[in-house]
Amino acid sequence: MMAAPLHVGSIKTTRVILGSLLLIISINALGGGWYGMAGAPNVPREWLAGSPFSDYFVPALILFVFVGIHFFIGAMAVLRKNQYAVQWAYSCAAVLFTWIVLQVAIIGYVSWLQPAMAIAAIVIFLLAHKLSRG
Repeated sequence: MMAAPLHVGSIKTTRVILGSLLLIISINALGGGWYGMAGAPNVPREWLAGSPFSDYFVPALILFVFVGIHFFIGAMAVLRKNQYAVQWAYSCAAVLFTWIVLQVAIIGYVSWLQPAMAIAAIVIFLLAHKLSRG
């Protein structure tokens, strides 16, 4: 017997999955941003060689604000059925994908989280599209 394909049936289910994903990524980015602004003691500074940054404070601040806070607002918009929820979700997908592309361009591939977050950005885009059709 073949397994049924993954199907996000109802708009309510789509909204919950999308909002939850946005919230999880928000928490991850806020934590990572906070850690980076505190000096990121266990992250090699060599990763910044050739970048415009001498330490992790500025990239961590960008992560905290543009990913962490942005995604939190997006999650709340989606979960509270705000009229701009779909636009927030699309913008979150764009922000996350841009963040990862720039990160890899500047410091290279250093973590499994980079491709995982690129895939998450695509999933967010697809869920936002499904929500927009609901």
